Amino acid sequence: MAVHAHPDDESSKGAATMAMYVSRGVDVLVATCTGGERGSVLNPKLQGDPWIEENIHEVRAKEMDAAREILGVKQAWLGFVDSGLPEGDPLPPLPEGCFALQPVEEAAGELVKLIREFRPHVITTYDENGGYPHPDHIMTHKITMVAFDKAGDPDAYPEAGDPWQPLKLYYNQGISLDRIKALDAAMNERGLESPYKEWIARWEDSERKPREITTRVPCGDFFEIRDKALIAHATQIDPDGPWFRVPLEIQRDVWPTEDYELARSLVDSSIPEDDLFQGIQVGAAKISNAS
Repeated sequence: MAVHAHPDDESSKGAATMAMYVSRGVDVLVATCTGGERGSVLNPKLQGDPWIEENIHEVRAKEMDAAREILGVKQAWLGFVDSGLPEGDPLPPLPEGCFALQPVEEAAGELVKLIREFRPHVITTYDENGGYPHPDHIMTHKITMVAFDKAGDPDAYPEAGDPWQPLKLYYNQGISLDRIKALDAAMNERGLESPYKEWIARWEDSERKPREITTRVPCGDFFEIRDKALIAHATQIDPDGPWFRVPLEIQRDVWPTEDYELARSLVDSSIPEDDLFQGIQVGAAKISNAS
């Protein structure tokens, strides 16, 4: 199960990993916390269309359905309302009733219910910083941590179904400074214009500290599927934008993995890993290499 804040997050974070596991027969569910109702139209080719702006919730739901089909995953909405990304100094208050203002324990109950229905062995989500400090991403982290701990507790959320305890929890860490620098260097070596110069400069000027990468999942053969799913979120992604300026052959050669940080594990598994299911056994059969 991959727990994400908005439609499109599943396609920019861990999508190739999900597609790879689906190809090996693993049942994968994306849990989308909000409908992305307050997201801006970021693709300049679609900006200024009043119908899209007035119907953004419906549009983004259709985009999610298209991306889901491309990835081959299942998908469920938790039903919370997008909080938007506050901007300005001082920051404006979050809108009443939005996801980020919900009581954490109460909101986590919706995810507990979904976990008990789907019964995943592995869950992926964001770290405590949300991957980046969007209030919905941080809230997604909070409810996922509570749900991971409580889903197996028969005394917690008794109305949410029979207990089920996931075994491993990972944070998506697909965008690391080391990865960006490696791709930047590869582009420069080939005489190509890198999209990462300003990104690297901002990162190095910030106080952002590197995260521990414990798990690198080889999934380069599924980068093309990842990109198709991302492009399906047409209001959010410009197909001619920086996401797609590094040729796939360079990405596969330089950094053919999607990377994760193991945050919780109830099974024995050695670090570093190359498989989210390392150490997990179901009955007498060990899930290894997603087989």
